[in-house]
Amino acid sequence: MIRYSCDMCGRSIIPEEDVRYVIKIEAYAACEPADGDDEDFDEELIEDFDEEEEEDEFSNFESDEQEDVDYKTFRFDLCCKCHSKYLQDPLSIKSIRRSRFSEN
Repeated sequence: MIRYSCDMCGRSIIPEEDVRYVIKIEAYAACEPADGDDEDFDEELIEDFDEEEEEDEFSNFESDEQEDVDYKTFRFDLCCKCHSKYLQDPLSIKSIRRSRFSEN
């Protein structure tokens, strides 16, 4: 049996009783088009992506050293309460501001 727990609060999530929310985050470098034609840039980007996809199919990802730092994905399981909190402040900006001390 697969056991789930909330990645924010640590509470156990029982699949038959609780709703489990999945949060997926992708982090990657933003590519800005050059001062040239945007259509050429899009075609080149698609070609590059296709080539990388083909290379990925044949490469072995067993080593952590091969991990690409320009693209990273994260996946989190959240309970109902933490999901609501996450939707209100996904980047925890409000939490960071609250924790700062006043200048006395």
